[in-house]
Amino acid sequence: MNPYLKQFPELMREKRIMYVHGFASSAQSGTVKRLRDTFPNADVVAFDLPVDPHEALALLHQKCDELHPDLILGTSMGGMFAEQLYGYDRILVNPAFQIADTMREHNMMGKQTFLNPRADGVQEFYVDKPLVKAYREVSEQCFSTPEPSVWGLFGDQDPLVHTYDLFREHYSRAIRFHGEHRMDDHSFMHAVVPVIRWVDDLQEHRQRPIVFISLSTMSDAYGKPLSSVQKTVSRLIETYNVYFLAPCPSTDHDYPSRMLSWLEEFINVPAYDHVVFTNQPHLLYGDYFINASKEESEEYMGAVIDFGSDEFKTWEDILLYFDRLGGQ
Repeated sequence: MNPYLKQFPELMREKRIMYVHGFASSAQSGTVKRLRDTFPNADVVAFDLPVDPHEALALLHQKCDELHPDLILGTSMGGMFAEQLYGYDRILVNPAFQIADTMREHNMMGKQTFLNPRADGVQEFYVDKPLVKAYREVSEQCFSTPEPSVWGLFGDQDPLVHTYDLFREHYSRAIRFHGEHRMDDHSFMHAVVPVIRWVDDLQEHRQRPIVFISLSTMSDAYGKPLSSVQKTVSRLIETYNVYFLAPCPSTDHDYPSRMLSWLEEFINVPAYDHVVFTNQPHLLYGDYFINASKEESEEYMGAVIDFGSDEFKTWEDILLYFDRLGGQ
């Protein structure tokens, strides 16, 4: 087991995840091992795709018909293919919807070497104009049947693919994550795994206990995250449905965008679609409320965690409290 990864045996249990690899890769991609290590009770399948994109897409449709995956995860070129596998829950990571242009702009013409071993032993392939034309034809088939069950993840430091805006024209679930084009252990754990958790929860109609966190408890006077805030949030989202609360100002109209930017920078993917602006937090339904204002929380119906009190002076104290609860 990779020491940077963590196992979640309860997620995607007895379900099938189909991984679709990127350009010049194979079913031996490191992402396949990450998926198998992280979700040990899931059946993770992947296939060496033919270089010809028409053949590759036909193979993927065939495998979907045979295996009926519960989730399809595609990266880069694989994200472009996965978008066209309609009828399935899909996560597209840095999808290369304009791959023909990417090939020309980033020196992907001529002789190429596969980045990972392939079952047929082939190590090299050749990219010429007819092949680029074929990729353009296949990529132009994208977005013919947009569905709500598609998530897009886009690295904010990706130097190769920039399709966030194009994705947003057709789908609403577009999320930026801290990372580059190729996935590593950090981007996998902090960006992909939370989305897989959301997908699994939706499929299972799973209702997790709700934790509301006031943004006033998360940063110091300089706007930096307090010690252990990020670690605590990362742990909480494994068990709880976490929402972030901020007041709704009547005069400072830039305040909401500043708060969203802060969450995107320091919390990132877990904050996506989990932000609530309200001046009446006591009206919200939830199990826990982490807050520093007694006035705001005195009428709250759930358990109030009074940040800054003798019992909860730091975020380490809060983390210890929830660890003892064990997910209740």
